[in-house]
Amino acid sequence: MCKKAVMELRGKDELSSGNPSQRLVEATTNAKQCIVCPDHEYTNTQRNHCLQKSVTFLAYEVPLGKALAGTALTLTLLTAAVLGLFVKHRGTPIVKANNLALSYTLLISLTCCFLCSLLFTGQPNTATCILQQTTFGVVFTVAVSTVLAKTITVVLAFKVTAPGRRMRQLLVSGAPNYIILICSLIQLTLCGVWMGTNPPYIDTDAHSEHGHIIIVCNMGSLTAFYCVLGYLGSLALLSFTVAFLARNLPDTFNEAKFLTFSMLVFCSVWVTFLPVYHSTKGKVMVAMEVFSILASSAGLPGCIFGPKCYIILLRPERNSLQEFRDKTHSGRKKPY
Repeated sequence: MCKKAVMELRGKDELSSGNPSQRLVEATTNAKQCIVCPDHEYTNTQRNHCLQKSVTFLAYEVPLGKALAGTALTLTLLTAAVLGLFVKHRGTPIVKANNLALSYTLLISLTCCFLCSLLFTGQPNTATCILQQTTFGVVFTVAVSTVLAKTITVVLAFKVTAPGRRMRQLLVSGAPNYIILICSLIQLTLCGVWMGTNPPYIDTDAHSEHGHIIIVCNMGSLTAFYCVLGYLGSLALLSFTVAFLARNLPDTFNEAKFLTFSMLVFCSVWVTFLPVYHSTKGKVMVAMEVFSILASSAGLPGCIFGPKCYIILLRPERNSLQEFRDKTHSGRKKPY
């Protein structure tokens, strides 16, 4: 049945990603000639009629969309609860010792990270395609650069102790906080160049799923996308390196080890994401990016703020100035 036509279709570039026989119908019963169904149609089981393909995307109504959106909202509420807990206990040593302003900035940016994953769910349009990547890139840069600023603050607080030193003056003036602004401006510039040259746009995939046309957002420039991810990765790697070198500082209220774990989780998720992302298509590819956003974002509050919430809620006796002084004094006697 239509064997010659099938062989001819297989040689066409535009059908190289699909199954040619799924688009052929017989012109008449037992006919030797075939009619090719358009891209937006496919053949029925008897291969004598073209059927309209249904349009699909990662919708909120499907189980996968519900699971990802529900996870994003749950993590958003948990992060907001942690922020409220820190505001309520802002006068306690464990909250004040780790730079209150940076903690607030990190928690707010993480809340935005979870919410930005919702842009990937639902029917894509030109605005959401652009907002998906720019919001993701900028908000994640704020979060990771805040971790870097917190790490540098920890190092300066424990290493620079001599009065009058220039580095100590930098710590007192809050110079590490400018890291967030500088890093975010660099990422904004990268995103601006991306949007100005070859921005993301709506694309259709008619071959990944039989009988369906999948609406997805095309990255536009893959090079720009990799530059955004590469910049995020370099910030995360720098934060991990600085935190790892500071992990043996006095234990009490020193979050360097927790920052190390958070950046390790962050880097592990995105290193795993890249090969998996390129091996998937359609809705699964979008779901993988959403999952990576949620997993890497969840690692930050879990590793950094989880231990603090444990002390505040379950071990309040350890959240005292005397405990802080005793542990810090004993920790500085240890060689490191």
